[in-house]
Amino acid sequence: MKNRNPRARRVAPLCLRPCVLAVLSLVSAHAVQAQSLAAPMLLAQNARMPSLQDTVVTATRTEQPLADLVADVSIVDRETIESSGATGLADVLARLPGIEISRNGGAGNASSVFLRGAESRFTAVYIDGVRIDSQSTGGAQWEQIPLSQIDRIEVLRGPAAAVYGSDAIGGVIQLFTRRGEGPAKPYVGVGIGNQGTRKIEAGVSGSAGQDGAFDYSLGIAREISDGFDVKVSGAHNPDRDGYRSTSGNARLGLRINAQHRLDATLLASRMNAGYDNTSFSAARPVDDRSLNRLRTAGLTWAAQWSDAYSTRVSVTDSVNRYETTPSPYLTETKLRGYLWQNDLRWGSHRFSAALERREDTLHNDPIDRSRSQDALALGYGFNAGRHTVQLNARHDSDSEFGGKDTGSASYGYAFASHWRATASVGTAFRAPTLYHRFSEYGVATLQPESSRNAELGLRYAQDRSSFSVVAYRNRVSNLISFVGAGTCASPFGCYANTARAQYEGVTFVGSYHLSGVQLHGSLDVQNHRDLDTGKQLARRAKRHATVGADTRIAGWTLGAEVQASGRRFDTVANTNVLGGYALVNLYASTRLARDYTVLARIDNLADKDYQLARTYATPGRTLYVGVKWAPQ
Repeated sequence: MKNRNPRARRVAPLCLRPCVLAVLSLVSAHAVQAQSLAAPMLLAQNARMPSLQDTVVTATRTEQPLADLVADVSIVDRETIESSGATGLADVLARLPGIEISRNGGAGNASSVFLRGAESRFTAVYIDGVRIDSQSTGGAQWEQIPLSQIDRIEVLRGPAAAVYGSDAIGGVIQLFTRRGEGPAKPYVGVGIGNQGTRKIEAGVSGSAGQDGAFDYSLGIAREISDGFDVKVSGAHNPDRDGYRSTSGNARLGLRINAQHRLDATLLASRMNAGYDNTSFSAARPVDDRSLNRLRTAGLTWAAQWSDAYSTRVSVTDSVNRYETTPSPYLTETKLRGYLWQNDLRWGSHRFSAALERREDTLHNDPIDRSRSQDALALGYGFNAGRHTVQLNARHDSDSEFGGKDTGSASYGYAFASHWRATASVGTAFRAPTLYHRFSEYGVATLQPESSRNAELGLRYAQDRSSFSVVAYRNRVSNLISFVGAGTCASPFGCYANTARAQYEGVTFVGSYHLSGVQLHGSLDVQNHRDLDTGKQLARRAKRHATVGADTRIAGWTLGAEVQASGRRFDTVANTNVLGGYALVNLYASTRLARDYTVLARIDNLADKDYQLARTYATPGRTLYVGVKWAPQ
């Protein structure tokens, strides 16, 4: 593993230009050559083209056809996840429009996901409807989530607190495990890569009983990597910081009769990863390890009382645990959720009403605290002719802060064949974590962070081609930041509601089918900044893009993509520059026999020097080859 150096900084303005030109060329060619359209559609970057009949649950918490949505949504299916060759969920998300990531080293190390530039804690994350969060750091700990168990990803860009409550300031990411159907379908997969990477997975899914009344899906996976030295400078242990991960999931469903169904889900993951502590001593070198555990469980009863009226009752539970050794640190967050969702369809009208309760508990010695939020959420949707309307309102009553109201309004108008214009506004909030309030740096009187968002969109789709452009501006007030010594116990500094931020930008997404080749690309032009200082927010570029192409030749599926990002700053003071970069990735897959598939992927083909966080290394060129047995 060679160290990454600052050389990339000097070419930052240049590395993005080819991608920008490629995206704009793709969009221009698409606009000229497209002839007709059935309805608007959004494309998950580097994914199977979703059809207009695909359903999405994330936008309103109720299944809706993709064609009916006003919201800005991407879908990633299992085929795309497998062809990505990625070991971490954050790496898959980084290829989607509107998403950037940062990471302190390789897979298994601390990762952040910025959805439309918003802080990682401003994205609400669910696995099979089970909320996951950390009341210590705030937001999901992405390195804990096992990509091998994920079958489908839905990403909603834009505030959704009027539907989901606290945290959905930047958007919502829903992760789904496999659901069984039909005859039993077993599978076994193995893979190897450089840096001593090995992976094995197995599972089975299907249904049984009369008309498949009972369905099941079980999966387990084990991944090991020797890794690389994650630090490039400073005093640190020069060892290889690898990881070991074990994960499994079970999803069971029972259709009691035509009107009633029960679903149960369980997911568990353990990650043991190496990292380099800043307190390293060459005289007494140690192997620093981070130990991550994640468990989610959910039970849902869905009832269709009539053709028009349905309900859903669910109880969910998640445990998020993070520990370091030999330096002692341990934090554990427990979330319990209760939801009663009611949906009524009357012609072109949809009404929803939900009662929800969330209970958070943090154990982080000496902190042992809990809180709860009770909510009432109302929704109204209308879809007829050229017009689509979505209205949502929600009231959350927090055991610590009292009431908080949020709302959103969206409108779509199909002003011409194949084209739709959209507009939406919305408010959102994030309650401070229990660590923000009760740690040695905490202040009990902290108030929720609040946001106001407005966006405009233009969308086009026809057959296997699509185009969309969305412009947004999201202003956050009462932003919690770490400031100088104040009313907290620590002399080093305290948390305070002192900052304001603005996330604004334009996202272009395009896909075009040309002579057997599927072209796709996205470009984000953005300006995420601190409103008080005017400085660019840390680790967020003003431009980032992805372009790629997929085709089939002689039984092979072949693809190439370029990921590019402009320069970023590593600190809020904008003093340390992270250079721009462009990465070239190649992948190929084919069916060796009726039941065997082989996948090969090379990431960062040119072995590009770049950093996602200052002084932390990136993997360099990586190769992965996998074989999967799945009887047809």
